[in-house]
Amino acid sequence: MSRIAFIGLGNMGGPMAQNLLKAGFELAVFDLVPAAVQSLVDSGAASAASAEQCVQNAEVVISMLPASRHVEGLYLGSEGLLAKIAPGTLVIECSTIAPESARKVAAAAEQAAIRMIDAPVSGGTGGAVAGTLTFIVGGKADDLAAAMPYLEKMGKNIFHAGDSGAGQVAKICNNMLLGILMAGTSEALALGAANGLDPKVLSDIIAKSSGRNWATELYNPWPGVMPDVPASKNYAGGFGVDLMLKDLGLAAEAALHAGASTPLGELARNLYSLHSAGGSGGLDFSSIVKLYERKK
Repeated sequence: MSRIAFIGLGNMGGPMAQNLLKAGFELAVFDLVPAAVQSLVDSGAASAASAEQCVQNAEVVISMLPASRHVEGLYLGSEGLLAKIAPGTLVIECSTIAPESARKVAAAAEQAAIRMIDAPVSGGTGGAVAGTLTFIVGGKADDLAAAMPYLEKMGKNIFHAGDSGAGQVAKICNNMLLGILMAGTSEALALGAANGLDPKVLSDIIAKSSGRNWATELYNPWPGVMPDVPASKNYAGGFGVDLMLKDLGLAAEAALHAGASTPLGELARNLYSLHSAGGSGGLDFSSIVKLYERKK
């Protein structure tokens, strides 16, 4: 079995690493949060005191970090990991970052004779735990083929979007639409509730009608409609408002770079910005429904 270094053990990275352990892979893990590391150590992983120590003797490096600056800081420069890991090592970068950052890091990896793919994910924390994530991959086809034994243990659907950075473009498009859908779903449910409808009954109707979408069927934003989603857990866990805001910002950057128009994406970004500014940045993004609820 290959020795894997896994860096970044948050709400997504932690469960992904757990699934690799369950599949029998040998893991060394690193995160800035000791409790996140300990959870993996309790499951059989080896802890590392630093990212550099984590990648020693690793054949595969997987990272799941919050933003572009973290990824560039981890890999680039004389102290970055690309200067520490051996040529031929396979790097699977799963963070959602700007396409230009992904291309920049991939170009540096190629110069160092290191194989690298950008493989952002979709499917939320539930998909991470269940091992049913969707991986959206940018990079060379043979590098994706080499990564398949690991991706298949963490996900169910794996798409090759194109060259380096293409995975990030596709992920940004998906998350922009997700943000729009969640805001729209929240608005519709709040409108129904304000007019006396039961949000669960309305959700059931929408789920079987033309307004059906992922939010109404699998990740309902209204408390109590679904038992195992963040909305019914005081919006704890899941995918944070500030992370959605970051991704909508990446979509705005990509639109500006390409000269594309994203009016609904920009509206959603402003709504999530208002929600975050109100103190909800750490809540799950489905808490956007709070912007629409009538105060009792």
